[in-house]
Amino acid sequence: MALNVSALNDFSNEVAGKVVPRMVFEGYTTSVLPIQTGIKYQEPLNIFDTTLVVQTGDCVSTPSGSFTATQKTITVTQRTSFDGLCLDQLNPKYLGISALDAGSYNETFKLAEVYTSQIVNQMKKDDDLWLWNSSNLGGLTSVASGSVLVPEGTGSFNSTTALDVLDAYIADIPSDIADRDDLTIWMSVSNFRQYIAALRKTNNYYDGSVDGSRAAQGTLMSQYPFANVKVVGTPGITGGRIVLMPDAYAVVGTDSLEDIDNFQLFYDINSDQLKHRLKHKLGVAVAFPEYILTNNL
Repeated sequence: MALNVSALNDFSNEVAGKVVPRMVFEGYTTSVLPIQTGIKYQEPLNIFDTTLVVQTGDCVSTPSGSFTATQKTITVTQRTSFDGLCLDQLNPKYLGISALDAGSYNETFKLAEVYTSQIVNQMKKDDDLWLWNSSNLGGLTSVASGSVLVPEGTGSFNSTTALDVLDAYIADIPSDIADRDDLTIWMSVSNFRQYIAALRKTNNYYDGSVDGSRAAQGTLMSQYPFANVKVVGTPGITGGRIVLMPDAYAVVGTDSLEDIDNFQLFYDINSDQLKHRLKHKLGVAVAFPEYILTNNL
């Protein structure tokens, strides 16, 4: 007797399939720069500057020098993600079996951990973009008094020219800050890869030991060879902009560091949806822009 199965679809065990969430690169900006917490709307960034005058001769009796206290304002902006899922829409799908509990009141989502981790991940990436590109910051977007090393619209950054360009930045660091241990060159992820390719092409810099001190902090962070400068690739910079600055001079403001990670899902019975609301505040201020080098691209 012949077996006729032509009326059946080929078997595919969709329920057993592995869940692969789309996770994106969050960036390092808020992990490298100093953070000022507890800001509800605005707080001052107190800036102190001392000018030392050294006098010669005996019995010096005339005070000379100055101490200047100024302020800049860190203004944080409310940033919110709010959305709702109608879980009833999963009932006729394979996820209705694997992601919903029994019963018609679909108030819980077994993939909630995956869903919330994606929300946090993508918010952190968007924060990095916002810090470097929001027009109301006046800090990381552009630096009016920075040194222009590569005039806008000219120059190139590739595996052949990368080290020459960065050497020019390092050579132009103001002598007042040249010995600091928190100097960072910021660039796009694509330019960072060109920089790493340039290191490999020189055949003696990229041997693993160079980046040993940065390896635990992230794969797109590198110690520039033979210099007290680290190089960071960030998704916040998407074009050809390159910025060199001391970390301590750019302060990121927020209300609470835990706001992003500690949000909750909640079931809204009125709309019959599983919702989330992620709220946090973010801003930045630069203390001494005259010590920041940029090509202003």
